Amino acid sequence: MAKYIVTGSAGFIGFHLCLRLLKEGHRVIGIDNMTSYYDVRMKEKRNELLLSYPSFQFEQIDFGNFDSLFQLINASKPKVIIHLGAQAGVRYSLENPWAYEQSNNLGTLNIFEAAKRSGVQNVLFASSSSVYGANTKTPFSEEDPVTQPISLYAATKRANELLAYTYHHLYGMQTAGFRFFTVYGIYGRPDMALFKFAKNMLLGKEITVYNNGDMKRDFTFVDDIVDGLVRAISAIEKGKIKYEIYNLGGDSPVKLLDFIAELEKTLNCKAKMKFLPLQMGDVQETVADVSKARAQLGFDPKTRIPEGIKIFSEWFLENKDWLLELDDPKQ
Repeated sequence: MAKYIVTGSAGFIGFHLCLRLLKEGHRVIGIDNMTSYYDVRMKEKRNELLLSYPSFQFEQIDFGNFDSLFQLINASKPKVIIHLGAQAGVRYSLENPWAYEQSNNLGTLNIFEAAKRSGVQNVLFASSSSVYGANTKTPFSEEDPVTQPISLYAATKRANELLAYTYHHLYGMQTAGFRFFTVYGIYGRPDMALFKFAKNMLLGKEITVYNNGDMKRDFTFVDDIVDGLVRAISAIEKGKIKYEIYNLGGDSPVKLLDFIAELEKTLNCKAKMKFLPLQMGDVQETVADVSKARAQLGFDPKTRIPEGIKIFSEWFLENKDWLLELDDPKQ
């Protein structure tokens, strides 16, 4: 039984990764500061489910606080740190840039420095497809230049990639970053499109559709993301990863209006759409080239949009009593 630290354990992807590792019999130490960027009741619900496993330990720590973070990592000596915690959201970064500097940049520096001082050599971390900026070449490849981010959130994620390489170069740390492409699924973030669409549709409210609906996203079901991360954990433990960046995407981009139509079908209600221009920091299209992750990790996203939205919708309808009561995110 291996021991892992997962930051952002009460977050969307972190929760699902912890759940998978716990079900496989591992010991997991989860770190989360339970920030109120979106309704903390969602994070509390995820955390409650994780705490039902005796092999899960939760620590409410802000990884912007180096001393607390170092003490935990140094005492626990995990086999791998999976750093998924971050201040999320592209649009919110326009309103509160300091939150991103504190959490994403300082927090990630603290993770790598605490790992180095504790003798932990394996660190995986979350990047984002937003680092590709307004790249018009599709699909997006890890070999594409990513020197012109168009949001502060994207800039912090690219900075994380560069920081990771520096720690690899200076101290021989084994590390890999993952550029996630529009992750969705059960217990998803309330600030993401699918959750907001479902909530407003069931309440009979308008949903906001940017760029007049002329958008395409490489939506990725969370179970596929977790499978990619678990494969990377195995690879880094075997010494097969030195420093790498991987795209993890659904490998099947879909038009936003088609995505909404699928949700209408599974929720059995019609969307009232309010069309608006493209927002600052947003991009019109994301398409992932996952050939590197497929070749090196065996990554193979299997969940197609109709299946994924059906799973999400059934979960949402079963839990709508508390989901519809959640406060809207800060953006």
